[in-house]
Amino acid sequence: MRKNLLPVAFLMFALLFCAPAVFAQGKAKTGPDPSTIRDPDLEKDSLHNLEVARNYFRLKKAYVAALKRCEEIIAGNPNFARIEEALFMAGESSLFLADNKGKQSSSLYVNFDGTAKRTLTADEFRELGREYLTRLITDYPESSFRKQAEADLAALGSAKVKSDAGKQ
Repeated sequence: MRKNLLPVAFLMFALLFCAPAVFAQGKAKTGPDPSTIRDPDLEKDSLHNLEVARNYFRLKKAYVAALKRCEEIIAGNPNFARIEEALFMAGESSLFLADNKGKQSSSLYVNFDGTAKRTLTADEFRELGREYLTRLITDYPESSFRKQAEADLAALGSAKVKSDAGKQ
């Protein structure tokens, strides 16, 4: 009986001191935070839309098409890994459309109010661009696009963003 007592005591001792170490692992077994999980198919689709928008924006100067693609990314995949670039391109495209720059007419951008179609005015495009660039600066302060966005907002004379940027 004494032969069995020592191994049983050792086993009990090991279990007694190892059990807290197992519970110390915390929520490791529950997995990552659901807000950071990205759907691979949605990421692939968003990346394709971003590449197409980049092509429209840089090469073709088709700012209406670039804006539509960026809005599709922003609305459909808010957790996209490169959402900062989509916000920046959407803001820049809106500002360019407000100034009638590019190869596409700003009248090609159509909003639907119920069943009626309507186009945006230059001031509405500027406000839309201001919203996208402000969101970029406030939500992603470490973005590489921040300086250019701040410069564009300063050119617009946006007092709202200066106070938001000063808080961070």
